Amino acid sequence: MSEKTDIKSMNLAEVTAFVANMGEKPFRAKQLYQWMHQKLSASFDEMTNLSNALREKLKETCSYTLLKQVDVQISAQDGTRKYLFLLEDGNVIESVLMRYKHGNSVCISSQVGCRMGCRFCASTLDGLVRGLRPSEMLEQIYRIEKDIGERVSNVVVMGTGEPLDNYDNLLKFIELLTDENGLHISQRNLTVSTCGIVPKIRELAEEKLQMTLALSLHASSQEKRKELMPVANKYDLQEVLEACRFYFEKTGRRITFEYSLVAGVNDTNADALELTKLIADMNCHVNLIPVNPIKERNFVQPDNTAVLAFKNKLEKNGINVTIRREMGRDIDGACGQLRKRYMER
Repeated sequence: MSEKTDIKSMNLAEVTAFVANMGEKPFRAKQLYQWMHQKLSASFDEMTNLSNALREKLKETCSYTLLKQVDVQISAQDGTRKYLFLLEDGNVIESVLMRYKHGNSVCISSQVGCRMGCRFCASTLDGLVRGLRPSEMLEQIYRIEKDIGERVSNVVVMGTGEPLDNYDNLLKFIELLTDENGLHISQRNLTVSTCGIVPKIRELAEEKLQMTLALSLHASSQEKRKELMPVANKYDLQEVLEACRFYFEKTGRRITFEYSLVAGVNDTNADALELTKLIADMNCHVNLIPVNPIKERNFVQPDNTAVLAFKNKLEKNGINVTIRREMGRDIDGACGQLRKRYMER
């Protein structure tokens, strides 16, 4: 049996060529594309303005990516919803909906599992299974929109996986997500998080997209970063920061630095000063994240006083900084926890 075409991962030009190949008129492609990416249809059968014959042909030649919701946890505190979705191959992934005054934000996964091995993260405990296809990345947003009956305005690629380790699929996903014939989410409302794969950051900079790049920094020195993040063995901290400067130069978009505070590990006065020295010359923003404890590691969250003291030190030195509001703390908010539990069952 020949491999079926993943039609939901194609842009409009590709869908148009595909449909023309079947002897159909170009406007059919546009209808099909809208069913998939605007009306968020669950199957070819729902596409009522396409002929039966065309729908049958599509079923024969194409796979239709549709995620199945297996679980959702809803926070009583702030309405955050954590979804567990089943993929066609039996793997499961997580996505999170966060409700803010400025709109609905969805955090999606880019891979099943992750090979980066960051020590405070539950997503990486079982290694990488595979990268997600563009359709599977989009579907997380589509199913959440369908579930809540509201529009999603912001997307963060910061769930399970290292997006730049799934680079081509990520770029295609961004193209489809921001396409005016689809959900048409602005590039400026998109954030992609990376633990610092230098060549890919530079490649991404050359694309000159208007999205925000968030770097998982988590340490103020190369030595400490190596303890927390194995990727630091491959790319030196200075190299990573150079790549971030290059990204800003090419795109004009300020960099966000994600910094998970771990009590007694990277939250001292010395760390704050060292961090200031590292990034003082950059157009950037620091997002402090009190670490989410996971049972496989003995990392402890600093108390509020320590978090605030760290923030104040950075601010006094002219660094833009926020403490990430903890969403969904009463549910398994940290990346990878819900999936891990499901797999253990």
